[in-house]
Amino acid sequence: MLFRCTPKIFCVGRNKTGTTSLGAALRNLGFKVAPQAPAELLTPEWARRDFKPLIRFCRKYDAFQDAPFSLDFTYVAMDQAFPGSRFILTERDSAEVWYESAVRFSAKLLGVERVPTAEDLGNFEYCGQPERKGELLRRCQLVYGITPDKVFDRDIYIAHYENHNRSVRHYFRYRPDDLLILNLKQPDAMERLCRFVGRPYNGQKMPHENKSC
Repeated sequence: MLFRCTPKIFCVGRNKTGTTSLGAALRNLGFKVAPQAPAELLTPEWARRDFKPLIRFCRKYDAFQDAPFSLDFTYVAMDQAFPGSRFILTERDSAEVWYESAVRFSAKLLGVERVPTAEDLGNFEYCGQPERKGELLRRCQLVYGITPDKVFDRDIYIAHYENHNRSVRHYFRYRPDDLLILNLKQPDAMERLCRFVGRPYNGQKMPHENKSC
């Protein structure tokens, strides 16, 4: 199903690649960035490859980041639903750097000082709501296909990250103008972003959110 509308901007980099900072940058540039929580709730629909609810959600905003936009298959569905849109693949210096950041963020979120376990994830009350306890564990299982004993398994996570980035690059291999590959640590990241989304660059600095991760 196609929608004739202003082209949208989708950040398809995995979580913990600077997606929150990118969202802040796009907001500063005047784009209406979608809230993260309502889209995250559609992860079960993503797992069934039912993108209709997400497409309806996207009609109301200009730019999107984090899950489920950072997950496999979503960029294909959004590309087909919103022709002419732009896609940004954010990356870290390496898959290992990304993995360590993901573990640190989750440990901080869960209040532990080690690699989180399935029990930690299962006991977490998502958004402080007791009725949503266990949702974080279920989401990790849906995204990574892991069993409880493989939560935060280094090899599984790194392979998942590398395969995702490779798939995005391959999908857009003949459309280089539609995909920006961006490491937010690079000094010209903000300038390249402005050029890609058609906004003037006046020396703005790239925001740096979630600095501890």
